[in-house]
Amino acid sequence: MTSSPIPSSSQPFLENEQQPTTPTKNSKKLALIPLIFIIFFEVSGGPYGAEAAIGAAGPFLAILGFLIFPFIWSVPEALVTAELATTFPGNGGFVIWADKAFGPFWGSLMGSWKLLSAICNLASYPVLCLDYVKLVFPVLGSGFPRYIAIFLITMLLSFLNYLGLSIVGYTAVVLGVLSLCPFWLITLFSVPRIDVSRWLSLGQMGVEKDWNLFFNTLFWNLNFWDNASTLAGEVEQPQKTFPKALFSAGIVTCLSYVLPILGTTGAVPLVQSEWTGGYFANLAAMIAGNWLKYWMEVGIVLSVIGLYEAQLSSCAYQILGMAEMGLLPGLFGVRSEWFNTPWVGILVPTLVALVVSYMTFTDIVSSVNFLYSLGMLLEFASFLWLRRTMPDAKRPYQVPLSMPGLVVMCFIPSCFLVYIMVVAHRTVYIVSALLTVFAIAWYFFMEFCKTKMWFGFESVDQDKVDDEIF
Repeated sequence: MTSSPIPSSSQPFLENEQQPTTPTKNSKKLALIPLIFIIFFEVSGGPYGAEAAIGAAGPFLAILGFLIFPFIWSVPEALVTAELATTFPGNGGFVIWADKAFGPFWGSLMGSWKLLSAICNLASYPVLCLDYVKLVFPVLGSGFPRYIAIFLITMLLSFLNYLGLSIVGYTAVVLGVLSLCPFWLITLFSVPRIDVSRWLSLGQMGVEKDWNLFFNTLFWNLNFWDNASTLAGEVEQPQKTFPKALFSAGIVTCLSYVLPILGTTGAVPLVQSEWTGGYFANLAAMIAGNWLKYWMEVGIVLSVIGLYEAQLSSCAYQILGMAEMGLLPGLFGVRSEWFNTPWVGILVPTLVALVVSYMTFTDIVSSVNFLYSLGMLLEFASFLWLRRTMPDAKRPYQVPLSMPGLVVMCFIPSCFLVYIMVVAHRTVYIVSALLTVFAIAWYFFMEFCKTKMWFGFESVDQDKVDDEIF
């Protein structure tokens, strides 16, 4: 099995051996608490945007979805991430896993699928922000003012990421607490109004269920657990920190959805058509008053900052990791001399996200989910193949299941991934097919560039790398 060169910073963790790192000034590692909140923002950022699940299928199925879906999807994805991120704690994450399992072509394809889906996800955050802000400033709802607002939000948030990953981590802690406060409050204020029978509603009579929107909303709100793996090379003691961070972030994420949805759906009569993006703010005014509505609208802005920063960090360090692996030219791995951040890796997703952000929010979500599904199917296959072919590799954290149990664990969420892809619209198929063709062409173009020596590519002694794995 051939495999692309992987630098020492991207190798599996070795017991009692210090992982080599790129010598840079002001290098700081992510600690546990900042990593928890970065993962929280990679996955969720709070229940903003979850309103569509109630509008698509009614309160009962939405509550059921946010209770059950984490166990059939989020837990398996988090367990896979915990094992592989601690075995291969380098920048690049899932790209390294696919590369080690199936070779550089599949590593590159994994990187392209995940990066494209992440950039689409990145572009959705300014759009989601404006869905709330326009309730206070209607002028930003359409036309030229909306375009200018998206541009300014995107550029300002990207600059914050440029200042450093440690700043992003501790900023995420503050933003996480502040953005969740309105939902804790709306849950408390809802308690005296709750009518339990409202939780059992399957939706209003005559309103057709939108299963595509329902499952895409659940999926979009509860995926991307593996994105933080691209930061593994920047995490303090990743073999110990990652499992703890994933478990803690999982609890925070699930509670942030279930409690506010239980409170609000039980407190007000169902008007299904109203449950669209931004409706939580209106509910805050109805249940507690305008002061909570305004706080919630401020909360979405804070949440979007956290979502954007976490997602952009993942994109940037994935690009850095791919450059370190030799899948991208070395120039993509250039770090800032001032802040030690991969500024090229930040710039490229920012520019692409600006273009994608002018799509509608629903189109963005569907495109994200389809590309991400392709990447996750490859990720599950890589996980199983690595467990089978590298049984003696050092695994600081190992999913406590035998091979048949692991197959079942991966099979259930894989069925859901296939369903998400099957119910996609024709436009999503066409866009995803074109992007996949582009990803394949990009790999062979990079290989051609290597033979022509048009760009510089990183490489290391692969024999030494293999010796370190076992």
